[in-house]
Amino acid sequence: MTSTNVLSDYELLALFKEGERSAYEEIYHRYWAVLFSHARRMLQSDEDAKDLVQDVFSVFWIDGPTLELQSTLSGYLYSIMRYKVFNLIDRKKTISNYLSSLEDFIKKHEYSGEYRVREKQMEELIEKEIANLPPKMREVFELSRKANLNYREIAERLNISDNTVKKQMSNALKILRSRLGVIFDLFFW
Repeated sequence: MTSTNVLSDYELLALFKEGERSAYEEIYHRYWAVLFSHARRMLQSDEDAKDLVQDVFSVFWIDGPTLELQSTLSGYLYSIMRYKVFNLIDRKKTISNYLSSLEDFIKKHEYSGEYRVREKQMEELIEKEIANLPPKMREVFELSRKANLNYREIAERLNISDNTVKKQMSNALKILRSRLGVIFDLFFW
């Protein structure tokens, strides 16, 4: 038999239809690189391009024995590839849109009513514990965490030393952490 690499696409297709596996292999080797290059250029991903080329040849393996070409074999393979590429792009857009929607949902804090009630209860508990701090310590803490002032700014505002501010904050954090545990870490870190 003649070597398959010198046969035309039509001859290879005819041999493949007769069950000649080497004809399929020749078509695969003949078109794998060009299909990969085409898919890679459109998708900008080697892995996606490889997967799609394998999909194209899987379709060809299944449909090839009964295939009646309306154009060329290369045109047929390219049309399958185009379909697969557009299908993958659509799937990725759908996934991306879903993730964006989920991200927007999270950013907008659209939580369930039960979550809002629990969040409100935790805020009240935290505020109660902050209110129970000694007055000067509470003032230092609130200027740091609520007014977002740094230690130097707090020291200047209250006319105390930076070290006093640092010590007051350290003590406030220890007290609140011991009273509130994990809840404190979620809200202030």
